[in-house]
Amino acid sequence: MEALDRWRHMRSAPRDGSRILVTIRATEQGPGAVDLAYWSKGDQYGGEAWRSSDSAPGRIIEYAEPELKCWMPLPSAELDSLAFPAPWKGKDDEELDGSGI
Repeated sequence: MEALDRWRHMRSAPRDGSRILVTIRATEQGPGAVDLAYWSKGDQYGGEAWRSSDSAPGRIIEYAEPELKCWMPLPSAELDSLAFPAPWKGKDDEELDGSGI
């Protein structure tokens, strides 16, 4: 069975509107962070993009593909693990999903 609590490449993230955790890359505005996001197919408020779950009509928080490093499914609702995991701190060229062989 696949471990659900590990970071994965964004290319494998679901684009069906389900909520996932994402690592946002560090920038000059601040360090990397974790956010709850979903893929939006686009609507009257914006085009296809990753959106923060904090978004609301007229106040859309969108992420461009390069802003997001990796993703993880939402953890189960166990009372002992209700905190976000730490953001991915590895180098960009490190493997997240294994060697792919």
